[in-house]
Amino acid sequence: MNRLSHFINRIANWKSFLVFLALYVLFSGYLLKNAEDKINALAGKSVGVIDLTFGYRPAVTLAMVAAYGEPARAFYARTEMTTDLLYPIVYAFMLGIGLSLLYRSTPYGWFCLFPFMCLLFDYLENITIVILLKAYPQQSMSVAILCESFKLIKWLIFGAIILLVMIGVFVRLTKRTR
Repeated sequence: MNRLSHFINRIANWKSFLVFLALYVLFSGYLLKNAEDKINALAGKSVGVIDLTFGYRPAVTLAMVAAYGEPARAFYARTEMTTDLLYPIVYAFMLGIGLSLLYRSTPYGWFCLFPFMCLLFDYLENITIVILLKAYPQQSMSVAILCESFKLIKWLIFGAIILLVMIGVFVRLTKRTR
């Protein structure tokens, strides 16, 4: 982890941040949005994607898997194994670089590692989603519970990252106004 922290701190500058921000906007605003729209179209109704739900509701996750229908399940699984394999890398580097820019000159330079913990739980969530999608019509409450646990941890870490960004920006702004 120390190597990763040093690497992030070494590449952290506004240019690299803006490159990853542009990639983030491409993924979240276009690629994944279009994938969700196609999943809903293939399902014939607005089901949404499991990745973006918040809370701990394994039964809802299983109901969503059932509601997709075969074409939507197949497309969703492909999306999880392609586009959603790259997206966590993009946001982890964007947020890691942002946190490095905010905290590297403090004792909290290691905060840049939090987005990579989020990436780990996002990947674990994606694996369980693919298992649920591919195994249907078999439904496993155990896998759904794991999926929901990984998803909840991912969102909690993401919330902590946003809080750290807000605190870092606030501290930077208050130092500049002094």
